[in-house]
Amino acid sequence: MKFEGVYSPLVTPFHKDFTLNKQAMQASIDLLIDAGIHGLIVAGTEGEYYAMSMKERVYLMRVAKEMIAGRVPMIIGTSAIRTEECIEYARQAKVQAADAVLVTAPSIALPTGPEIAAHVLAIERAARLPLILHNDPQRLSVSLNESCLAQIVASNPPCALVDNSGDPEHMRARAHPQIDMSCGSNSHALEFFAWGARSWVCAGSNFAPEAHIALYQACVIESDFVKGRAIMSAMLPLMQAFETQGRFVQSVKHGLNTRGIDAGPPRKPLHPLAQDEKERLESMIDTMNKSIAKITGQAV
Repeated sequence: MKFEGVYSPLVTPFHKDFTLNKQAMQASIDLLIDAGIHGLIVAGTEGEYYAMSMKERVYLMRVAKEMIAGRVPMIIGTSAIRTEECIEYARQAKVQAADAVLVTAPSIALPTGPEIAAHVLAIERAARLPLILHNDPQRLSVSLNESCLAQIVASNPPCALVDNSGDPEHMRARAHPQIDMSCGSNSHALEFFAWGARSWVCAGSNFAPEAHIALYQACVIESDFVKGRAIMSAMLPLMQAFETQGRFVQSVKHGLNTRGIDAGPPRKPLHPLAQDEKERLESMIDTMNKSIAKITGQAV
């Protein structure tokens, strides 16, 4: 699998009773595909996998497979605390004919590099699907370090590494050039693209796919970094607000609400945004869209 383009880690829309809102989920998937998103990630962090039972996650995979219907690649997240659970999610991803599995280090346990590598390879053996690693040290408190990556690459090189460390140095220090580096940070895409990354996993694309695709188009397809800097400057206040103010899942869900799709509440322990937070977010989105429309000459 060639991991290129803008990939949206899907939110999971819920009704007020926290059951899956299938109508809203179909609408969000159609919105993204119609806008030109290159692929979709199911059961990522923004999908609130951590607040779901195994039964719910397996059902979510099946529903997503039916709704995407082969129009774009579907990547399934396998994250959980226990390796055995991750292996089962990988097996279920295989059943649903996923195009790849997204694998992270397990949280809480703080495993060493060799322990993370053994965890990752156990999941890969269960799925026998293209492997995409996700490095998210801020959320998981451990990093996919050099010893870990070397062990994984020696056994079965992943097709990509999504880096969410927020450190472009990881892009510059390419010890394993056979692994495609992907930006997993909201606010560092410009730097990653400048250093050769050709993909971006970005939660904000759930509600603003046009803006995210515009940046990718400028930087990766057109190699126009003057235009890219202008677009990123317009996006940056919203991206930085996501990363510094918290309330991340709630904000992405409310962003989708502004597109006329009811993403519903986040599952506990998270609470929905307050009214003033909603208004501030709406203002930032509106300002971003107007600025990018002026730069690209296309409505956003």
